Amino acid sequence: MTASVDVKPSPDRLYGRPRGHTLRPRQQRLLDQTLPRLRFPAAAMADPATGFGHRPAQIWVEVGFGGGEHSLAQHAAHPDVGYIACEVFENGLCSLLSRLVPEDGAEDTAPLPDMLRVWDEDARILLRGLPAQSIDRLFLMFPDPWPKSRHAKRRFVHPEMVKMVARVLRPGAIWRVASDDPTYQAWVEEVMAAQDLFDTAPPATVRPEGWAPTRYEAKAIRAGRQPMYWTFTRR
Repeated sequence: MTASVDVKPSPDRLYGRPRGHTLRPRQQRLLDQTLPRLRFPAAAMADPATGFGHRPAQIWVEVGFGGGEHSLAQHAAHPDVGYIACEVFENGLCSLLSRLVPEDGAEDTAPLPDMLRVWDEDARILLRGLPAQSIDRLFLMFPDPWPKSRHAKRRFVHPEMVKMVARVLRPGAIWRVASDDPTYQAWVEEVMAAQDLFDTAPPATVRPEGWAPTRYEAKAIRAGRQPMYWTFTRR
């Protein structure tokens, strides 16, 4: 690190709501029957390429996929990439799964993509368990900003997390970060200016080519907030 950021260590616990409104029967079936079929197997942690239908040339990870539209768009655009989509929020999981399975009662039999996997626990558990230099791209799209100063330790962009992300990314790998929250935007700039593991560049203010849109981006633009889009490259 080239400088220090005065913030408490990242807590070794999960924050955020695991569930919003009460799940409908269809959603519960998706969690009970479909999710186990799509879940990234913990047994594949030591060699993540074995967790897919066939061995991918690259492995990408998305932390906190929200409604799943970004994960599905990236998977559709890059079908040979092994994509691990991480989310703990049950309603977000159901949103992604419902896009994959038709509403005909086939939650336990409908065909599922063989190069897309879901991790429904804390993404930090996955990142700690993966081998060094095993990931080619990481996405953090419009994360919870935890805007209060006392909650800075809960932000995914954190000095300790920068080191964890750097460990699993191959040299030359890309870490994409997007946020519409001014406090988080300033925080990203501060944290990334104080490290020497990634090459940084000024953020884009228009979504770059190849970045799939998300509902959170659309919501921010409707509300008049300015998203920023960073591309950090592992040294």
